[in-house]
Amino acid sequence: MGFGIIILLRVLFAASMVFIIGYVFGGFSKNPSLRTITKIASILVIVLFIAANVILTRIAVRQWNGNGHWCDRNHEVKTEVQRP
Repeated sequence: MGFGIIILLRVLFAASMVFIIGYVFGGFSKNPSLRTITKIASILVIVLFIAANVILTRIAVRQWNGNGHWCDRNHEVKTEVQRP
């Protein structure tokens, strides 16, 4: 679920960048509808950038176990040596 959301955010980010680059370097500024879409895309880029960072930070914090390293479920397993 989390990976799909990250992919969706990246795709929307790329699509928004296409409109912004088209406005700056192409002829999007001459067409009123493309100009409106580009304004929405520029706001969307900022929102998606913040959302992606929030989601990635939450995933990283969940995996951090508080002991100074990433979650290693086997670090608490102690093996005992059987002595004859």
